[in-house]
Amino acid sequence: MTAWRVPSDAEIRDVLVERLDIEHDGVGLVVGVIDASARRVVAHRAEAFPDLPAPDGDTLFEIGSNTKVFTSLLLADMAERGEVRLDDPAALFLPPGLTLPEHGRPITLAHLATHVSGLPRDADNYAPTDPANPFADFTVEKLYDFLGRYRLDRDPGAAHAYSNVGLGLLGHVLARRAGVDFETLVRARIAEPLGMASTTVTLTPALAARAAPGHDHTGQPTPWLDMAAIPGAGALRTTTHDLLTFLAAELGLVETPLSAAMRAQLTHRRPTGRSDGGAQALGWLISSRHGAEVAWHVGRTVGGHGFIGLDPARGLGVTVLGNMGVVRAEDIGFHLLTDALLAAPPPKRRAVRLAPEQLHRLAGRYRLSPTTDLTVTRVAGHLRIDIGGRATHAFIPESETRFFVRQFDAQVTFDLDSQGRPVALTTHQDGREQRTPRLP
Repeated sequence: MTAWRVPSDAEIRDVLVERLDIEHDGVGLVVGVIDASARRVVAHRAEAFPDLPAPDGDTLFEIGSNTKVFTSLLLADMAERGEVRLDDPAALFLPPGLTLPEHGRPITLAHLATHVSGLPRDADNYAPTDPANPFADFTVEKLYDFLGRYRLDRDPGAAHAYSNVGLGLLGHVLARRAGVDFETLVRARIAEPLGMASTTVTLTPALAARAAPGHDHTGQPTPWLDMAAIPGAGALRTTTHDLLTFLAAELGLVETPLSAAMRAQLTHRRPTGRSDGGAQALGWLISSRHGAEVAWHVGRTVGGHGFIGLDPARGLGVTVLGNMGVVRAEDIGFHLLTDALLAAPPPKRRAVRLAPEQLHRLAGRYRLSPTTDLTVTRVAGHLRIDIGGRATHAFIPESETRFFVRQFDAQVTFDLDSQGRPVALTTHQDGREQRTPRLP
């Protein structure tokens, strides 16, 4: 197998231009690459948003669930200091009288950091008044109410299942143990020791001036998330330069007060059952194929998406940040780390530009089954297809009637009548085809 060469700045820029200006799948993207020789930053703003500032390495983005890596680093650091132990029951650090669900054994701090606590992905008592800011109304009292009612259906440690509420709880109990709020703890234990001056939850006016406004899947501005009760699950904001500094420390390119904790993060692992033979470390996911191993995480919010990853053996780190909630940053991130970690790629397809009216005429509802409709909508220069109310990937045009998905081998073809009006669509995936008529 040919040794993987990290793409040049020009090659990275070509990827960003294709993603943003041809596929119209995003607003702005900033890529950072670091190794022992240099750090590089490549950025691009979609030509469809000329009134927005062009992003760069100092632009602030929401990083969503990438925050979980920082939360788990806090745990590893506090364990190194002797302030907690990984196998401490999480309930030990909650108010007296408040208990956590148990099933055979208590939930420990390590269970929370490795997503094996048995807690669900999210609490069941979110009731947002603003769907664009779904955690704003979720209080610590609601968190405690959920934990007091929830019943585990398996022993903690028995199975891996990603949990926002679990990592949110971890950040909460670590902050309680330290006697400060989560943001103060991150600043004191991680941001200040590493020199990450732009990594925060609350924005000062100076930081707000450098923030990339979030955009939802339709390209409309959307607010950044408020996660006061569970900031450890996804509340951090930062820049590409700060994340490259963080990755340099994680890779051991520099020695820092967190070096031992960062090594511990990667060595404490549990299996995930993923097909890539990977594992869940403290915060980091580990993927391994063809002799290459990377640690990585992704984060998606309503208005943004980001990726951080590192290959410790090669001393290579990558970050990708964007300010549109449906953009998939991880395919770019993995492409920059090593192709060996990707599944067999779909055939290369070339996107084309279609006029808005060419896309708009294809919009509408298509009957997939007696109980399920496909809803096709135009978003910028591509189509979105909802299946029974569940949003799917961007379908990018390669002709007036044929569209493809970037991340895997799937296409949609539209059938037109003699007047050029759509009468049906046909899906093509995994060797199967299904024709779906358009509803009046």
